[in-house]
Amino acid sequence: MVKKTALVIVTILAASVVSVLAYAATKPDTFRIARSVSIKAPPETIFPLINDLHNNLTWSPFEKDPDMKRSFNGIAAGKGAAYSWDGNSEVGAGTIEITGATAPSKVTMKLDMVRPMEAQNVIEFTLDADGAADATRVTWAMHGAQPYLAKLVSTFIDCEKMVGDEFDTGLAKLKSLAENGVVR
Repeated sequence: MVKKTALVIVTILAASVVSVLAYAATKPDTFRIARSVSIKAPPETIFPLINDLHNNLTWSPFEKDPDMKRSFNGIAAGKGAAYSWDGNSEVGAGTIEITGATAPSKVTMKLDMVRPMEAQNVIEFTLDADGAADATRVTWAMHGAQPYLAKLVSTFIDCEKMVGDEFDTGLAKLKSLAENGVVR
């Protein structure tokens, strides 16, 4: 009786593992996460806060480790500007480089994460008129390949919500800075 029960339990566990692995394999090979906010400021005010990576430190939600090692490479702003960091488990390590900048409407960046997981993604900030006088809709998006391991992780962790919440936090800080000159 005990052997039969153990066999049933092992069979159920094996079937569950196979089901999760198969489900993960059906997920898309790419991902895209995006969040937007309306900021009561012209794009010319907002653009330098994004296009100069030094300014990102004032509003980025990923600046959580006071002991993080930071270095800036290349030019100060625009295409070719780069920023590397190495921090605790909450922020990881990697490099971000501006690969395109069209003032005052778009900044594109290449993100190379080293830790906690290796990843190469594209970050895009777009700034569009928002209908109201001097209002700008800022969209922060990230997209890239979703290898099998990422598909498997996303079966258990809502990465879209987790990263999207960070984007919302950063956009709220960017809004405060652009509208009031203050980061909350």
